[in-house]
Amino acid sequence: MIKAYPIILTPAKIGYVVTVPDLDINTQGKDIAEAIYMARDAIGLWGITEQDDGRKIPEPSSVEPEHEPNEMVTWVDIDFDKYRKANDMTTMRINVSVPKYLKVLGDEAGVNFSQELQERLKEKLINS
Repeated sequence: MIKAYPIILTPAKIGYVVTVPDLDINTQGKDIAEAIYMARDAIGLWGITEQDDGRKIPEPSSVEPEHEPNEMVTWVDIDFDKYRKANDMTTMRINVSVPKYLKVLGDEAGVNFSQELQERLKEKLINS
């Protein structure tokens, strides 16, 4: 689900304050590029939190929000499904079977089986 929300960039002493009027959230960045990046991250986090709490993500405005002459308005796109996949660190318990000898050797070596499995899955599924 891709959406594009209007944001307002307000010059600050250092960088920009970012306001997302449709969602009533704010963030900031040291320059325009970082401000837009931070806006996308704030919108994504806010959106998946709303979904997790059983609420619907509101549709973005299609008109430019009111702003002061020294402020800039632009739109920031966000793919909530991709954002969730990349940033949802909720853990789930699963059962995995390994041969007894590997369990014994792993325990003797102090292996964290959960961590090892996560690292190998990331290598196989994300980094390939």
